[in-house]
Amino acid sequence: MSLRSQGRSASQPRPLKITPKFLKNPMGSVLVEYGETRVLCTASVEDSVPNWMRGTRGQGWVTAEYSLLPGSTHDRTRRERQHLSGRTQEIQRLIGRSLRSVVDMKLLGERTIILDCDVLQADGGTRTAAITGGYVALKLAIEALIKQNKIKTNPLRDAVAAVSVGIIEEQVYVDLDYHEDQKADVDLNVVMTASGQLLEVQGTAEKRPFNRDQLNKMLDLASDALKEAFDEQNAAFA
Repeated sequence: MSLRSQGRSASQPRPLKITPKFLKNPMGSVLVEYGETRVLCTASVEDSVPNWMRGTRGQGWVTAEYSLLPGSTHDRTRRERQHLSGRTQEIQRLIGRSLRSVVDMKLLGERTIILDCDVLQADGGTRTAAITGGYVALKLAIEALIKQNKIKTNPLRDAVAAVSVGIIEEQVYVDLDYHEDQKADVDLNVVMTASGQLLEVQGTAEKRPFNRDQLNKMLDLASDALKEAFDEQNAAFA
């Protein structure tokens, strides 16, 4: 395989930049950049919960919406005005599950935090970038609620970040960009907490199967790469 983007090694993720408070109106907002992939994540708060959650003794809810903006891809992406594609629904659920897993809903109170993840520019890894940036937006919103005395105890149990890993020509690579993803024999998305716990592992053999040793190597590379992501998240809060 030819030299990777940014001249990086197989185990080296793309440069990550997190810009907090990117917008002034949402309670939490962040622009996250993984190389050429750019995702705007905002967190909005509603003082209500979905109908099916009413009567659950004051528990809250965290959910997510994801969208590729028309100019985010080489060919214009049509807006999904009425019906969401299967891909969009699957990514939204992944983001929502990942963020809910570290929130104590009882401490959140009877309110909903909605994470909107809009892809401004897509170059691979948009869902993992949305999770990494979405957590920062979520935490900023919760900090605002605490400052307003709407929440007494921080409901966040841990930090969350995600990264992609893949196998191309028997070589394991971390944080695939679009061109690498197109050539990958195996595509894996890893969601992890700062304490090293796995939240979700999404893996598919696109062209050929992979063995347990290769899976372990992919998880190890993902874990190492995510240490850098957690450092960047902490820097954004600082």
